[in-house]
Amino acid sequence: MEISELAALLTREGLALLDEVGTVASPAEVARTVSRLRAAGHSPDLVSAVVGQASLRARAEAKFGDFAQRMLFTRAGLEQATRLSVATLHAVRMRQAGMTAVSDLGCGIAGDSLAFAGAGLEVEAVDADEVTAAIAAYNLAPFGDSASVRQGRAEDSLPVHRGDTHAIWLDPARRTAGHSETRRTAASDWSPSLDWSFEAARRHPAGIKLGPGLDRDLIPGDVEAQWVSVDGSVVELVLWSGALAREGVRRAALVMRDGDSHELTAPADAEDAPVRELGAFLHEPDGAVIRARLIGEAGRMLDAGMLDPQIAYLTGDNAVTSPFVQSFRVRETMPAHVKTINAALRANDVGRLEIKKRGMDVDPAAFRKKLNLRGSAQATLILARTAAGRVAILADRV
Repeated sequence: MEISELAALLTREGLALLDEVGTVASPAEVARTVSRLRAAGHSPDLVSAVVGQASLRARAEAKFGDFAQRMLFTRAGLEQATRLSVATLHAVRMRQAGMTAVSDLGCGIAGDSLAFAGAGLEVEAVDADEVTAAIAAYNLAPFGDSASVRQGRAEDSLPVHRGDTHAIWLDPARRTAGHSETRRTAASDWSPSLDWSFEAARRHPAGIKLGPGLDRDLIPGDVEAQWVSVDGSVVELVLWSGALAREGVRRAALVMRDGDSHELTAPADAEDAPVRELGAFLHEPDGAVIRARLIGEAGRMLDAGMLDPQIAYLTGDNAVTSPFVQSFRVRETMPAHVKTINAALRANDVGRLEIKKRGMDVDPAAFRKKLNLRGSAQATLILARTAAGRVAILADRV
């Protein structure tokens, strides 16, 4: 969104028109809406802004639910915004740690600040981009004087003499500047830089939101590193410092699934469980557990061992599971040969098949085309490397 489009939108006419249009989801709806609004005599800037926002609001429902219908977005801002359910847990942590205020430095469209303000924290939100800061101000307007927004650099915006109950939240820009198409940048080009962010976190209680694939060697030893997954997808890594870091916790996996949240914590990377032969059950740890290197902790909870020292699968004979894994009951094991697998699928009347793989250079979509799936039953095929070689495991989800 350009500043001219935002100026046209932030008028009584513009906002009323946006409410009238509602949401548009498909390209065909977008084209019809553009034609209708242009025919009605609205300016090109206003039409572009309204239709763009109507489309983004439809996409934003996955992250913000009903709140999306009163928010404004940029495409890049929406893609990078924290899900409201995750941001709410960040806000709860701050309140439980005794924080009363937070400076959101690099606030984007204010996804995190919405949760902070909703939890009763006083919010100072800052973003370097003019359009993004204006959109953040609009999104935070319902909170009145308890939430303020200004354009500025994070490096110039650290709170001064605000006490131990004023936290900072940092979300370094990890993509090129822009409101729509952006690309990832190297860690050395992030803004603010990691070095500056880590130094700020030593001076203030802080949360630093980063990509979950951050090189672990870059993580300071005096912070709590928390990987977060939502419905099976690892969405972020947060480094917590000062009063926001829990005593005795340096590694954490926060797993959110179907609206519930569960957490596995440890004082350091966990030692892996011993390797053992395939048992009656196979367990696939959640991505957050894998990233946090807490597979061993999950294995000990299930009395399970590693299927292979280099493969993130656990196995055991106990009929138990946990929120930190997906569990499968093993039907049979066979060599990972197409002919052998097809014979097993026919014998088990399998016609609907989920394919998973670890440690094997296999494209599941291409592999599926080689299989004869003509039965009525459902199963999961797990292709994995083990100490005994490459195997195919026919299993059922628990």
